[in-house]
Amino acid sequence: MEFSELDLDDRLLSAVAEAGWRKPTSVQQKVIPEALLGRDIMAESPTGTGKTGAFVLPALQLLIDSPVRKRPGAPAVLVISPTREIALQTVAEFSRLGKDLGFSASAVIGGEGYDDQEEALSAGAEIIVATPGRLLEYQHIGLFDGRNVRVMVLDEADRMLDMGFGPDVLQIVSSVPDRAQVMLFSATLEGRGVEKFAEECLKDPVTVRTESPRSEHKKIPQYYCYCDSLEHKRAILLNLLGRENYARVLVFVRTRERLEDLSKFLQGKGVEHAVLRGEMEQERRAESVSRFSEGQVKVMLATDVAARGIDLPDVTHVINYDLPWGADIYVHRIGRTGRAGKSGTAVSLVEAHDFEMVGKIERYTGEALRRRVIEGLEPKTKQPVFSGRVKGKKRKDAKEDERQKEKKQHRKELRKKKDKNIKDKGKPDFAAKAAARRAREKAAAAADGQQVPVPEE
Repeated sequence: MEFSELDLDDRLLSAVAEAGWRKPTSVQQKVIPEALLGRDIMAESPTGTGKTGAFVLPALQLLIDSPVRKRPGAPAVLVISPTREIALQTVAEFSRLGKDLGFSASAVIGGEGYDDQEEALSAGAEIIVATPGRLLEYQHIGLFDGRNVRVMVLDEADRMLDMGFGPDVLQIVSSVPDRAQVMLFSATLEGRGVEKFAEECLKDPVTVRTESPRSEHKKIPQYYCYCDSLEHKRAILLNLLGRENYARVLVFVRTRERLEDLSKFLQGKGVEHAVLRGEMEQERRAESVSRFSEGQVKVMLATDVAARGIDLPDVTHVINYDLPWGADIYVHRIGRTGRAGKSGTAVSLVEAHDFEMVGKIERYTGEALRRRVIEGLEPKTKQPVFSGRVKGKKRKDAKEDERQKEKKQHRKELRKKKDKNIKDKGKPDFAAKAAARRAREKAAAAADGQQVPVPEE
């Protein structure tokens, strides 16, 4: 499917092409047509599946089709996001795709000054992207009015529930007209009370489930380099970062301590980079994201916690300097590259103690990580072999299949043998048995001198 088949305004199609989006992702193909019909939507949208575009495009199309009069504090499109970072990224997406439409999009978020946000509300921005707590503050003092909302989006609903925002979001939803279209997006629809939460927010929704990230990201080439030691790993990392095609690289490190050590090492080698770690001040986080996004540095070091919810555009390579704690986290990491139809590559730097996790990752994704050896940096030790890797798993499955076939054949032969015995014995001859019994009784009676009655025919 092409974007031109989605019944979008030509100006939106031009913006999509300029953004480098080639074809709509799975979630965009399923959500956009239903959203354009005005249906409420409950969508399962894992990281990296293009879900922001899935609600931004139809929301902008609605504003094109049904222009609204600007009213102070009364937006036509309202997006509720769990974090400041996600909200700011969503505003940027509205601005990028709607740059030729004349609509204004503003963020109403915590951790920022009130003056600019109050000015945006007073100016009557058509699109407001907000975090729940700050929006409720403005609602309580009368600066936000939900009665003009036509489209409402609950972004990353599962995360908002995890953060305890459920009651706040429901309060905001209650201030929006019943006729408003509501779209809910969640990384998963199972557990965490998401479905029950959706029942309170949506009316007869269309449920959209996209492919899981493990299948979505099979298009991303995935390699690993075996490392003898920490020094060997660092040498391989420097080699990769020095390559011209590694234009925008996201390097994942497991802990803040490991990130700080690696950052000092790269500084000592003259490699400019930005960092994202937990407990950073908002201003420093924003500065790091800006430096990387604008191309001032081509390397970003990040921990999983710090990078969650941050959209880092056009990542060409993801390098797992440390493998993560779980295979699902690995899939989310590599989903940072190869987005919106663009190419991307994932490389993991693996030491001997990491190979158990390599096996878990391969079993989870259903495909093997290919080994890559860098000339001049070949490992000097032999890598360990784990039977639990994908190839070993397939052998195990084949043996199990063979055993099941043997059991099935054995049961089949037993049934044949039983059927043959029954056939050979034939049906019981009840008349012959009765005659034999009467003969025995007659013989016994004759021996006792008794007369045996003959039964009537």
